[in-house]
Amino acid sequence: MNPQANLIFIVSLLLGTTITISSNHWAMAWAGLEINTLAILPLISKSHHPRAIEAATKYFLTQAAASTLVLFSSMTNAWCTGQWDITQLTHPTSCLILTSAVAMKLGLVPFHFWFPEVLQGSPLTTGLLLSTLMKLPPITLLYMTSPSLNPTLLTTLAILSAALGGWMGLNQTQIRKVLAFSSISHLGWMAIIIVYNPKLTLLNFYLYAMMTATVFLILNAIKALKLSTLMTTWTKIPSLNTMLLLALLSLAGLPPLTGFLPKWLIIQELTKQDMAPAATLISLLSLLSLFFYLRLAYCTAITLPPHTTSHMKQWRTNKPTNITIAMLTVMSTILLPISPMILTII
Repeated sequence: MNPQANLIFIVSLLLGTTITISSNHWAMAWAGLEINTLAILPLISKSHHPRAIEAATKYFLTQAAASTLVLFSSMTNAWCTGQWDITQLTHPTSCLILTSAVAMKLGLVPFHFWFPEVLQGSPLTTGLLLSTLMKLPPITLLYMTSPSLNPTLLTTLAILSAALGGWMGLNQTQIRKVLAFSSISHLGWMAIIIVYNPKLTLLNFYLYAMMTATVFLILNAIKALKLSTLMTTWTKIPSLNTMLLLALLSLAGLPPLTGFLPKWLIIQELTKQDMAPAATLISLLSLLSLFFYLRLAYCTAITLPPHTTSHMKQWRTNKPTNITIAMLTVMSTILLPISPMILTII
């Protein structure tokens, strides 16, 4: 793709995100979401592969339907209450429609079917944008309307997302699809706490975005898209494979690593809100996603020859590791000890 065109699309993405997260009026928030959708479509379909075109079409149709629901929700609220302010969403029907619209934008169960397919058809760098930056505006809308949302509905969506995200990722061999189901599972953790402690949802999103960025950038550097090719990448850049192992275990939420922090805080908050059964259930469901993270980690660092894959070994490159990857890996693994400081910031 032409570098100038690429720059325009990236700037448009940032502009759309900024407009949505800084707006008070529903029309401005909707405009920001539309700019975002239109800017990411060329990035998804830039390879001109039929799968990429299919992914872009699916993404466009889903996001168009979700944007229509956002408009419908805000107009219903304005009709009943006379308010166009995002924080004044008080009508129960409007709240229900908005929750459905945002769930569709994010890829929460039962509106999740488009997300793995779109991620599978996109390049890794675009997949990174879809998994992180594109999720920020809808989560911001949930954050601003959280006092009015229905806790029962969000808890149900969250537990279903954690269950299906873990369960459907078990038998995947394509790394991008595994990361898509991982994203759905993580969104379940964010959705369950948004009504009770919205700041925790944002903290969870920031840490998730950081860990996912680490994994995507490392996979992009070692050019691995399938589990079978992941097994042979240890010969290429061994240090990156070690970093990938740590980043995957952090995404799984294992205790000494950064990924454990949001899970720990969310379980603590749910227990305070007398939701111990929901906390227990979502914790048990996260074991499903732990399995496929461990499978990825096993393929990354523990599978050594002789093994049965027919792929040729790759040449080792002495290319220096990107400083961005190095910084993100450090932050993805060792932020747990400074959690008291993080909590004082939020």
